[in-house]
Amino acid sequence: MLKICNRIIEYSFYLLFLLVPLAFTSKTSELFELNKMWLTWALTILIVMFWGIKMVLQKKILFQRTPLDIPIGLFLLSQIISTIFSLDSHVSLWGYYSRFNGGLLSILSYVFLYYAFLSNSPTFAKVQRLMTISLISGLIVALWGLPSHFGYDPTCFLFRHTLDVSCWTAYFMPTIRMFSTLGQPDWLAAYLAILIPIAIVKAISNKQKEISRNKSLLLIAYPLSLVALFYVDLLFTRARSGILGVWLSLIFFGAAYWWMNGKPNISIIRKKLKSPLAMLFFGFLIITFVIGTPIHQIRLLTLEGIGSAFQKPANTDKTPVQSLESGGTDSANIRLLVWKGAINAWKSNPLIGSGVETFAFAYYKYKPAGQNLTSEWNFLYNKAHNEYLNFLATTGLFGLGTYLLMIGSFLFISFKQLKTQMSKVKTVTQNSNVKKEKFLALNYNFELCILSFALIASYISILITNFFGFSVVITNIYLFLIPAFVFVLNGMIPKDESRIESKTAKVSLYQWFFIVSIALASLFVLFNLLRLFRADIVYALGYNLDRAGEYQKAYPNLHKAVELRGDEPVFKDELSINDAIISASLMAQKNQNPNIQKQTVAVAAKLAQEAISVSNEVISKHPNNVVFWKTRTRLFFTLAQVDSKYLPRALDAIQKAELIAPQDANILYNLGILYGQNNNIQKGIEALEKTVALKPDYRDAHFALGLYYHADSQDAKAVGQMQYILLHINPQDAGALESIADWNK
Repeated sequence: MLKICNRIIEYSFYLLFLLVPLAFTSKTSELFELNKMWLTWALTILIVMFWGIKMVLQKKILFQRTPLDIPIGLFLLSQIISTIFSLDSHVSLWGYYSRFNGGLLSILSYVFLYYAFLSNSPTFAKVQRLMTISLISGLIVALWGLPSHFGYDPTCFLFRHTLDVSCWTAYFMPTIRMFSTLGQPDWLAAYLAILIPIAIVKAISNKQKEISRNKSLLLIAYPLSLVALFYVDLLFTRARSGILGVWLSLIFFGAAYWWMNGKPNISIIRKKLKSPLAMLFFGFLIITFVIGTPIHQIRLLTLEGIGSAFQKPANTDKTPVQSLESGGTDSANIRLLVWKGAINAWKSNPLIGSGVETFAFAYYKYKPAGQNLTSEWNFLYNKAHNEYLNFLATTGLFGLGTYLLMIGSFLFISFKQLKTQMSKVKTVTQNSNVKKEKFLALNYNFELCILSFALIASYISILITNFFGFSVVITNIYLFLIPAFVFVLNGMIPKDESRIESKTAKVSLYQWFFIVSIALASLFVLFNLLRLFRADIVYALGYNLDRAGEYQKAYPNLHKAVELRGDEPVFKDELSINDAIISASLMAQKNQNPNIQKQTVAVAAKLAQEAISVSNEVISKHPNNVVFWKTRTRLFFTLAQVDSKYLPRALDAIQKAELIAPQDANILYNLGILYGQNNNIQKGIEALEKTVALKPDYRDAHFALGLYYHADSQDAKAVGQMQYILLHINPQDAGALESIADWNK
């Protein structure tokens, strides 16, 4: 039984690194990231289950002490405290819905995986197998995404049976920025940035085998091709953070590699290992020159940049161009605004922050006014697009400080240990009379040191891509497990001889009791995880039907989702607006046909009451979620279309939303509209004046303000708003032209 436990734990880790990057399905509410988290949780539960059974079988606590125990413990404590005092403890516990990664439960999973790996007989061979499996998974991801760059996406073929890119919107085109099975170009770039140093060290390792065993060049052809494929896909993502992460991590790895080699005459092994690295760096330069790069400072040195230098600029307008390949404001400008808001949010609660994963709530109270002038002015940001600022805003100085302590401790300990090992290697290699046995041992130790430096380079790439973005499931798995791999490779985890498999005594009755208890508890958790997964599938169907206008078909699915998971406010929020829309539709039928059956009227009234009741429950438990207040506003506004008594409640809801997000132009616009519909034109004018001051290019706000001015007999100002639309937004605006013509009459 002990052997079975060890095998299941070992192969669960293999499945983790193989399947998580590949996991996606169209049936859930989010195609990619959410499913990777479900799978990670399931495998973590399985690993912890058999880890616990092993402890019972061996009658001892199998918990390996590691060099990062204190930093990890402090970091975990910061997340727990931040969750307890969070703006929304449900979100802090589970994570923001549609992602989950970053919530307390996900962090606990990564910590469990770290200790489970190190506490269950880790070996050099297991680490090397995991690296090989990582490259196999990466190969599948890279090959899956490559055709999409040329307009032939396997994902669309899987979803719609058409080998094209028609299943994606114009704002999410893999022909412009590839994303493969990771779901977003920056996430794919971060993943490939992790794998490239590992693939490089595989090429170096195989080159070493070719030298010592006189094998064919095919030994290094595969990893070299893999490196090239990864790098080509990386460039196709057009992700500046990923490209920067790769190059900086490779500069580190190259420096470490040459430092390990020392002077050319020190070792014959080191001399012959130089060529693969030189070939790879030269190959990267050639690939970059041919394909191009999104980094503008380097683009002029590429084939694309040289070609464009000889072409006449297509844009002769003197207006500065802000859009990128995919359209919209430059992401760097948007990031600076989001970072500014994150810092302002942190200042409101500097020690423990607003709560784990609550950035979406904390940020909108401090959203910079300048964001209203970007192409993403109406986006909901649930991350700071900088992992460190995200920790700062949501978990305060305590959370960020312990996170940086965990990272810094690993790097310091690893560099110190590797420096000691390399000093020993150099001392041995300076002796020309090296025996064959020692030569082979030196060769092996040198390979382990190279792999360690490659893993650290991968780790550094995560730190860089996280600075310009945020972590996802697979990057967090590597962030927590790379330190474990490096500790094993450098012999920093002592071997516990008691864990070596041997014939164990007969399992006693009390041991069976604990084994069965652990198994039943784990299976219960897995069953509930499956129930949550099923609930999300049903919710996704209901959500999509709502967006298609099929509200009555969506109704049973949303009810089923709430029945399967009654503690998820996102489900109830969607159910409330679905109820309101159906109720309003039935009441409208009554108004058009007084002879309509009383049963239909009763159903409409019941649905309206259910919508209000569900919304009351959601906002009472989650009063800081601006999305729920927006839904509540829409709910009462929908009901008010057939019964004006709901208009004051819609106004009350949008006023609460405005308190949470005072700089949000869309909320201010709706506030102004609802003031007017509640017969308070003066307040409506004030709100709309604030709106156009925040966002001068907001056509609807200018138009509504013009109508309100006209209703308030301020005709000069009313015409001025319409003329502003024609002069600055759209000279052919039909509404503005018609209004001016009517008023002139």
